[in-house]
Amino acid sequence: ITLLTVRHCAGTTFLKPVGHHQVDGDYRESWQPQAMSETALKQAQNIAKTITDALGGYGIFGVELFVKGDNVIFSEVSPRPHDTGMVTMISQEMSEFGLHARAILGLPIPAEVAFYGPSASKAIVIEGNTKEYELGNLDKVLEEPGVQIRIFGKPEIIGHRRVGVILATADTVENALAKAERAYSKLEVTIH
Repeated sequence: ITLLTVRHCAGTTFLKPVGHHQVDGDYRESWQPQAMSETALKQAQNIAKTITDALGGYGIFGVELFVKGDNVIFSEVSPRPHDTGMVTMISQEMSEFGLHARAILGLPIPAEVAFYGPSASKAIVIEGNTKEYELGNLDKVLEEPGVQIRIFGKPEIIGHRRVGVILATADTVENALAKAERAYSKLEVTIH
């Protein structure tokens, strides 16, 4: 999981845990909330607070943890918005980006960020070597309610690169993941 942890002028705020799937160490899809026991969640929060307190400073930290049952093991921490946390652009009132900006500017952050409901993200990854590519069929990608897309505007592809993300909400995490996958399947990628 990724436990997005915000250190700010009033203390520490934890976001709902984010589950994710990686391929060769790269994020491909994530969902929020990741189901886990109350015991594991408390342990994850204690680990995240200990690590981020030791690092110090304000902002959002992407604390990655392995969870098996009630056992939680620390993996790594990113002292910035985290790629798996892009799901927060649709799942909650303030995204990881907005929370990071507020924290480093010393602006207030609530103890609990309003969560809209089960959500998922799917990375748009392009393979190849080019400075020219197009993403098409966006009207079909966005035809289902509760789907959004963010395109990063990256100017070139060398090997493989994330160039955007598809976001989806639904009544369950499983349905949000399926909706994101359906939207992704409609995307047309043209490499010139």
